[in-house]
Amino acid sequence: MTVRVLIVDDQQLVRAGVRMLCETAPDLDVVGEATGGADAVRLAARTSPDVVLMDLRMPGTDGIAATRQILAMRPVTRILALTTFDDDEHLYPALHAGMCGFLVKDAHPTQLLDAIRRAADGDPVFSPDVLRRVVGAALDHRAPPAVPDGPEPTPREREVLRLLADGLSNAEIGAHLNMGITTVKTHVANLMTKTGADNRVRLAVHGLRTLRH
Repeated sequence: MTVRVLIVDDQQLVRAGVRMLCETAPDLDVVGEATGGADAVRLAARTSPDVVLMDLRMPGTDGIAATRQILAMRPVTRILALTTFDDDEHLYPALHAGMCGFLVKDAHPTQLLDAIRRAADGDPVFSPDVLRRVVGAALDHRAPPAVPDGPEPTPREREVLRLLADGLSNAEIGAHLNMGITTVKTHVANLMTKTGADNRVRLAVHGLRTLRH
C-alpha cells in the first residue's frame, strides 16, 4: 500500500530535503508541496493525502489553523507536526488541533520515514521525551476519563492495552502477541469504545492508570 504524503513548510530547502528522503522509500508517494497553511488546505482538497507533514510556524495561515481546516474537510487525513520547536507552547495546541504526532526537524531520516508509516497506520507518533511529557501531564493534571457502562475488556484486549500503554505500535503489538495487524486494530477500536477514549494517547493514559498497579 502506497502512503500519499503532502509536505507543508515555508522553507524550500526543508521541503526539498523531505521530498528527496520520501522518494527513497518505494511505499511513499509525495503528492504535493505547500509553502503555507492556506496552500496546504487547497492542496489537501485536491490531492487527498494520507499523511500531511505540517510545519507549525508559517506566514499567514499557520500549521494549527491549517490542521483544523484540513481535518474538518477530510477527517481521515493524519497530520504530523514537523517542527523546530518541541516546547509545550507548541506541543499542546498542535494536539488540540488534531495532529496525530509531533516530530522535530533534527530527527534521524529513518525516524521520519517510520513516523510517516506509523501515522498512516493510525498510531500516534512522538519522540520518547515528548511522549513522556504528554502522558505525564495527563496523569498529573487530568481526571480519569469517564468509562461508559458496558462490558469489561477481555483478557486479550487487556494484553493489547498494556502494550499500547508501553508505546508499542500496532505492528509491534501484533508481533509480540502473534496476531495480524487487522486484529490488533479491531482490539484497539473495541478498547476505545469500552473505555470512552477517543484517541490512542488517551487510551494509553487509561491503560497506565488501570494497569500500572
